[in-house]
Amino acid sequence: MFTGIIESLGTVRRVTPEGNNVHFDIESGLVPELKIDQSLSHNGVCLTVVDLDKNTYRVTAIDETLQKTNLGDLKVGHSVNLERCMPANGRFDGHIVQGHVDQTGILREIRAEEGSWIADLEYDSSIGNLTVEKGSICINGISLTCFHSKEGSFRVAIIPYTYEHTTFHLLSPGDRVNLEFDIIGKYMQRILKGY
Repeated sequence: MFTGIIESLGTVRRVTPEGNNVHFDIESGLVPELKIDQSLSHNGVCLTVVDLDKNTYRVTAIDETLQKTNLGDLKVGHSVNLERCMPANGRFDGHIVQGHVDQTGILREIRAEEGSWIADLEYDSSIGNLTVEKGSICINGISLTCFHSKEGSFRVAIIPYTYEHTTFHLLSPGDRVNLEFDIIGKYMQRILKGY
């Protein structure tokens, strides 16, 4: 389980396809603290560390993950948001994030506004996901609060620290982002629909 508070940025150093899977070698300052078989969030996607080197580690994304996320868009040199699992005695600084991306969305606009940034995002609402006004959303692994929530679209406000210390400063309109909708909202929706 994660909280959506990004610890570090990693840099993709190698992308190696193997069958339907893709191996990613990531350079990160977190490497000395990692171990094989550890879960780590990459742009909001929970992946398992399968190999370690001095400055890099390797994770593997299977076809299902590549189809439902933007990880397949990653190229050598790209940055990724990283978060280790929350320790059992840790603080919940963000919200409950599973690392199980529900779908991708599109960044439609991002603009500076009096010391912060406002981002407008769209997603395919026919899949059944929804946002709630002032509810939580996880975008590329980043815990944020939705507002101006409508069917298929919402906005988030990004403080300068988050903008500068995550991949938000690298995003442009039209970019695909990973979306994990709030787990509590998903369970409430299931209860109300009776399944």
